[in-house]
Amino acid sequence: MPNLAINKRASFDYEILETMQAGLVLTGAEVKAIRDGQVSLKAAYITLSKGEPWLINAHISPYKKAGQMKGYEPTQNRKLLLKKSEINRLAGQKDQGRLTIIPLKLYTKHHLIKLQIGLGRGRKKFDKREVIKKRDINREVKRTLGDAGL
Repeated sequence: MPNLAINKRASFDYEILETMQAGLVLTGAEVKAIRDGQVSLKAAYITLSKGEPWLINAHISPYKKAGQMKGYEPTQNRKLLLKKSEINRLAGQKDQGRLTIIPLKLYTKHHLIKLQIGLGRGRKKFDKREVIKKRDINREVKRTLGDAGL
């Protein structure tokens, strides 16, 4: 399962409580562009409208070798493919606990392109500072243990 795109900001801004995978409705040129690495999940988010999940604001650049694609918008909304029970569960948890549905990473599974989505709770500024502090402490511990020859 090679990762095609990772949303690094999501794990910093949100405390991820649960993850699941979803399929995407894409065109052939979009699939080739994604496999070529021309995708960004930086400002993307997921919303539920009329009982269907949609990936909003994910940037997939036009595939260079496909020629001129008239009317193609790189940040268009893309439908996610989930089971009805998963959609109902996400909707219930989102409304109940003030949670957000976030795209975490885009990867391939066999010949399909999948999106890992997470249910997360937003972190406050002091929580983000704690994450940075823990990361720095762990880095320092690894550096000292590496120098000691262990």
